Amino acid sequence: MRSTAIERLLPAVYQRAVTPGSVLAALLEVMAAMHAPSEAVLASVDSLAAPYRTPDDLVAFLVRWVALDHVAGPPIPVGRLRNLVARSAYLAQWRGTATGLCAVLETATGVTGFAVEEPADRPFHLVVRVPPAARDQFDLVARIVSAEKPAAATCTVLPPTTEEQ
Repeated sequence: MRSTAIERLLPAVYQRAVTPGSVLAALLEVMAAMHAPSEAVLASVDSLAAPYRTPDDLVAFLVRWVALDHVAGPPIPVGRLRNLVARSAYLAQWRGTATGLCAVLETATGVTGFAVEEPADRPFHLVVRVPPAARDQFDLVARIVSAEKPAAATCTVLPPTTEEQ
């Protein structure tokens, strides 16, 4: 807020007392300077909730805000967390399905090629096949599958076989 805008908020008697070089004019300049940082934040407040524009420190908050905190963890880089937040509506729409499980795994790991199978001989059981490129993220994949699978289902997460390497 500029000092002239602050001045207009003062009672008329004070407005008349604001003259260049006066103590009141100096005080208004100090007040304007004190408002500057808050106004800068308010000018870009919309970027705080935007996954690709928010500061890195707020990304974890956004992940919790869109109810994906069970997926996030130390091994996931900030860029992939931003992708999770950006895709959160899609992921929520498909949660509990094979499509949704593959989507969250691909988004969190940055690797494509996950396969979710439902064996006919074992009802309410999922088999998740991990592609070779995600071998080093196997623990993360297992944690995500455990959290994202339907509650009534059991699951097996299979690492890539030696033939797939």
